Amino acid sequence: MAVHVLIERAIVNIQPRISEQLDEELVSRVQQGDKTAFDYLVIKYQHRIIQLVNSYVKDPSEAQDVAQEAFIKAYRALGDFRGEAAFYTWLYRIAINTAKNYLNSRTRRHSDYHLDIQEVEDMGNASQLKGMDTPLQLLLNQEIMATLNRAIENLPEEMRIAFNLRELEGLSYEEIAQTMDCPIGTIRSRLFRAREAIDKQLTPLLE
Repeated sequence: MAVHVLIERAIVNIQPRISEQLDEELVSRVQQGDKTAFDYLVIKYQHRIIQLVNSYVKDPSEAQDVAQEAFIKAYRALGDFRGEAAFYTWLYRIAINTAKNYLNSRTRRHSDYHLDIQEVEDMGNASQLKGMDTPLQLLLNQEIMATLNRAIENLPEEMRIAFNLRELEGLSYEEIAQTMDCPIGTIRSRLFRAREAIDKQLTPLLE
């Protein structure tokens, strides 16, 4: 097994508090000129950053390029990082801004989201979706997924970002507030309105 895979597995299994301490240590080493330390940070977060960017950039190869650009920007800006937020929150903010700038440069205004059935169940619709195995039910399921994706895609940008960070990335309200640089109350309001808008689109299909 490749060494980088072993390193990645070892890092991912560390408890969150210890993980943040490790991030701080690696950041400090990078700031002191240890480029190898940044490689460990890339290994630790590359899949999550690619997944996040892929929520904004449709083409997988383009998403990888944008994610790589985000890491490059993070590396160049790491000298100014003072630890006022967790490293991964700071990195997420850079990735989001990089993805948005990429889309703006190509006059794209919408993002593609692909939620699987489990993710829909996590949003509270498990009872309605279970047991859909007849042709008619499968067709309805496809319509539900298409409606869900359209509902998310049509959310205002700030609501869409907050929804993505909460429902797809699993960030806490505090982490989202740090990432989006706004009060927690604003995040709660955006998420409430986002879920309300999505529920309004899904309810006719689930009744």
